[in-house]
This record gives sequence, structure tokens and C-alpha cells, in this order.
Amino acid sequence: MAEMESYDLVLHKDADPSTSGVAICGFSTVGMVGVIAASHIISQLKLQQLGTVLNSEFPAMALVHHEVPKHPVRVYQGDNIGVFTAEVRFGPERDILFANTVLQWFTKGGFERLIIIDGVARENIDDRDGSLYGVSSSKNGRERLKEIGVEPIKQGIVAGIAGYLIAEGDRLGLDVTAILADCNPMYPDARAAAIALEAVSDFTQIEIPLTSLLEDAKRIEESVREVFENSQTMLPAPESDIDPSFG
Repeated sequence: MAEMESYDLVLHKDADPSTSGVAICGFSTVGMVGVIAASHIISQLKLQQLGTVLNSEFPAMALVHHEVPKHPVRVYQGDNIGVFTAEVRFGPERDILFANTVLQWFTKGGFERLIIIDGVARENIDDRDGSLYGVSSSKNGRERLKEIGVEPIKQGIVAGIAGYLIAEGDRLGLDVTAILADCNPMYPDARAAAIALEAVSDFTQIEIPLTSLLEDAKRIEESVREVFENSQTMLPAPESDIDPSFG
């Protein structure tokens, strides 16, 4: 079978890509749920950076965290866990390339299962109830989702990187699971990320502290609420004198 086209994963000097256990990936998609969750896992479990994903078509930039500059797409690992994260939003035309890069990292690293964390935008964000949805390429994964109380997707479409990865998991016989959280698409939804991470913790039996993430969620929500309330005090735009039926 021909190897699928992907981006280059450049490992740090003396890095050992072989590991085992759980691989987790999160991207800068709707509500930033995946990347917020991935970043929280990295910081809370104190994972070490393993390498960087590079391509000449990526925007030239450095993201600075705690005074340290980093490329936006990186991989990390620790004891029985690895994390793949992209902190910049790329166009949908790159989804398959990114997904294939995740698959190569997952298979060559010797992981047992892959979990994708992502968000699901709600048309009426006021009706969000913290719902989670899951879909898995393996029977064991589907049973585990039911055990932890995550509603399975029985019919429908999962788009983007998450959709491609679970479909490839089914095709290749890999254990790939997507956990999708209701989120607000208008701002980084840290609360949705926390809800997804709680499910990931239950799914994997890996303890992931959530206190700081919930505090971040509260700050974000208060900031957004303040902006919204301030916007209500602004004067409405003047009505047009032009007859809409004319023309």
C-alpha cells in the first residue's frame, strides 16, 4: 500500500518516537476546543516536546509560551501518552495532510489508541447543555464510550480532520475515537474543552486536573459577557431612507 502524503515530522535531537499507550490530538477548529484541551494536557501532565511538524507552506511565525518561541504544530510525549497539537488554524484544504501526519505519528510511535478532541458548533448557543458525542472505529471504543455516558453518533457526518481519522481507523483496523463537545463557535470555549477532557480522563483512566481550565473558562465567559452587554448600549444604525422596493 502506498504511503499517504503528509507533512514532515522533525524530531528533536536524541528524541525517541517509540512509546505506547494513548495518543491524543487537538486542532484549532470550531471553538478551539481541541487545541485548548491538548494544551491543558501538555501543561498539567508536564509532557516533553518530541518534535515539530514543518512545511514550507506554513506561515512563518513563532508562538511564544512563557518566553520560549515555538513552531505552531508540535508533538509531545510522556509516560504512556502522546499529544499532537496545532495552535494555528489552517484551511480545510490541509485537513487530509494533517490527518495523515497524525496517523503516521500514531502508527510509528506504537500507540494503542488515538483520541481526537474537537468541538461541535450549535446554531443556538444559548441552548448548549454541555453535551458530548462520540464515535469510534473499534468495537471496544464504542463500548467504552457507552460505559462513560458519552452519546454515540448513530447516523450523520463527522467532517474535517476528526472525520477523516475515524474513517481511516475503520479502514486500517486502528483504534481511533473522536470525542466532540458542544461549543460556542464565537470564542475559545474552555468550558467545552473541560467537559471533553473529563470524558477523555474517564475513557483512558488518565487523571487530568481541570481546576485551572475551569477558572480560565469562567474568565473567558465573563469577558465575553461584558463585551456583549456593552454592545447592547451602543446606538442602533440609522434607518435607511431608501425604499427597499425600488431598484
